[in-house]
Amino acid sequence: MRSLKRDRYDPAPSMWRYRLERLMLTPLFRVTLRVGLPVAAIAGAASLWVSVPENRQAFTLMVADLRAQIESRPELQVKLMAIDGATDAVAEEIRATLAIDFPMSSLEMDMARLHAMVEAMDPVQKAELRIRQGGVLQVDIVERVPAILWRSDDGLELLDGGGARVGPAGPRHVYPELPVIAGDGARANIAEALDLYATIGPLKARLRGFERIGDRRWDVVLDRGQRILLPEQGAQRALERAIAMDQAERVLAQDVVAIDLRLGRRPTLRLTPPAALALWQVKQEQAEKGAQE
Repeated sequence: MRSLKRDRYDPAPSMWRYRLERLMLTPLFRVTLRVGLPVAAIAGAASLWVSVPENRQAFTLMVADLRAQIESRPELQVKLMAIDGATDAVAEEIRATLAIDFPMSSLEMDMARLHAMVEAMDPVQKAELRIRQGGVLQVDIVERVPAILWRSDDGLELLDGGGARVGPAGPRHVYPELPVIAGDGARANIAEALDLYATIGPLKARLRGFERIGDRRWDVVLDRGQRILLPEQGAQRALERAIAMDQAERVLAQDVVAIDLRLGRRPTLRLTPPAALALWQVKQEQAEKGAQE
């Protein structure tokens, strides 16, 4: 009897209580009870609240109203645009391209998109956009420098030294200091054309341009319809040779159509038809005189 009473009030825990106590000693289980269950309860309540259309609409209106209040704050308003480093024509083109309706909140401005729009313009080599104090959209521009005139199917176009388009050129006389290039592959060989232009020296006043022939070599086009035919390799040295010939013998002052330097060891002069005929007649007379003697 005494033994049974002692077993009935045994202080040892039951199996389930023992397992529960062991489970409570597990860190992950404690974190789940303290954090996971409250978060799950809150998320469930929020999902239930959002599932009601009226609640969703009210929340959307509240967010929109809050955003409008923030965006309309005076310190966030951009009121004007300042453009530095650009000519007046390019600055007007930038304003027309961006077409920003001021005042506008800085939060509404997609600066990456505006930057891409400005740098996509032909005359712009580099652009930097930022919003500075006073609500000013600052646009700093580095313009492309025209280096050459390219005669394409669309007319004369301005290119920089790397071949990038600057814009339409308009009349040729507006850019007397720039050389003209034309022909297949001319735009891809601007560096060589500029080297030839730097070499032309005493013939610069007579220069009309450089024509790319078959995307292989250059012709120097002069006034009076004269040409200097340059080889594929060593074009600059060949041009120097032609200039030396002209200075020594005044070749280009004669009735010459072209100086052909494509064969380096055998330069050839092409005469005008009247000059060629006169030369032929002189040779004929010399031959007849020699036969009579």
